Amino acid sequence: MQTLWMVVASLLFACMGVCVKLAAVTHSAIEVVFYRSFLSLIIMACIIGMRGVAIATPHWRWQISRGLFGFAALFSYFWAITLLPLATAVTLNYTSAIFLAIFLVLAGMRPSVGTFGALLVGLAGVGLLLRPSLHGDQLPAGLIGLASGVLAAMAYFSVRELGARGEPETRTVFYFSLVSSVGAGFWLLFSEIHRVDLHSGLLLLGVAAFATGAQLAMTRAFSGTHTLLAAALAYSTVIFSSLFAAFLWGETHDAWAWLGIALIVVSGLASTHFARHSARPAPDRAPGSRR
Repeated sequence: MQTLWMVVASLLFACMGVCVKLAAVTHSAIEVVFYRSFLSLIIMACIIGMRGVAIATPHWRWQISRGLFGFAALFSYFWAITLLPLATAVTLNYTSAIFLAIFLVLAGMRPSVGTFGALLVGLAGVGLLLRPSLHGDQLPAGLIGLASGVLAAMAYFSVRELGARGEPETRTVFYFSLVSSVGAGFWLLFSEIHRVDLHSGLLLLGVAAFATGAQLAMTRAFSGTHTLLAAALAYSTVIFSSLFAAFLWGETHDAWAWLGIALIVVSGLASTHFARHSARPAPDRAPGSRR
């Protein structure tokens, strides 16, 4: 099932998160974002060259849309992290699945009520696991965090449209890395730059490698017909991250956290069930599409 690539993407995103946490000891968030994007751009250029995929695209508007929305979501997400508790920022970013469902409805799709319910259950699980808090004086920062979820949903919608038009995932990830590199590079002009040694260099390379693999897997998952199922399975990133945190840093969970993890698992299983039993039209194919 094509949407199971999202589970692979979630595992790779969790591995990337471990590298980011370790690299953040010596580098700022924007530095990590830049190195992630730039090294990913180099990796994707090599992959495209080896596979003989043309860089030129007939769907450049969608590619730019995906790149801009993706980078804006990343920018807002990291900005929210600097203003809010980490749990609050992460939870607000995970509202992307709900906004994606709304965008799909506006685009004419009719997902089942059960699928919407599964997404809400998954989001509730994320909330229980992270237990965010938002005080009244943090409303502007909270809106920034919420904006990261909206922008991420727009980026995922663009990924879906590119997949429906037969655009190779390698080309889509390449353009996302290119746009993010330019954006992060400009941002870095106004930030402090720290020296990269062997240890931090390997961590930054790990960030880029895991991020690139995750982007490829995620792009393939969202290019399928069960877009909301892929969005629900993205919640599994929280589970993988929690396991890594417990193993590497000894972070433990209480009963409420384990309940949240259970709800996330139920969300993924329920989404699979409803996706199999709901008749959804396949995305329209653009003229000349290879799919």
